[in-house]
Amino acid sequence: MFFMQETQKTQETFFTSKEAAQLTGCTLRQIQYWREKGIVVPVISDTGTGRSIYYSRSNLVELAAMVYWLSTGISFDIACFILKQLKEQEPELFISGRGKRFMLLLSQDDSLSLVEFDKKRAIASLDEGKAVIPVWLDVIYQGLAKKLAD
Repeated sequence: MFFMQETQKTQETFFTSKEAAQLTGCTLRQIQYWREKGIVVPVISDTGTGRSIYYSRSNLVELAAMVYWLSTGISFDIACFILKQLKEQEPELFISGRGKRFMLLLSQDDSLSLVEFDKKRAIASLDEGKAVIPVWLDVIYQGLAKKLAD
């Protein structure tokens, strides 16, 4: 059963660490580590005598994104970089799912940049021998939506 918290304007669903792990495919240890490192910061609710930690839907997207990128072989540091860049460049993606859902991570002059998907730019970068990593957020959203619907 998911934890429900009433707000003045809308009802929002929050998820425990265990539920978040089940829905996103990450381990409880990963969730704890990412929380401690400030990579995925949950909604924390101090109720009663203990400290209860709850994750919002946008937190679930962040967790699912990290799990997906790590599963594709992207390093932890690069996955964290992508998540940070997306949260800065496209914050609406994590709130409502709206925004640029097809992005590219390009290597440029010893650094990485996250840019909107452009097929010609991707091919040009590949022709130059530079790394091109597609960042398809639809895959992440569809997987998470399916698990939430179950």
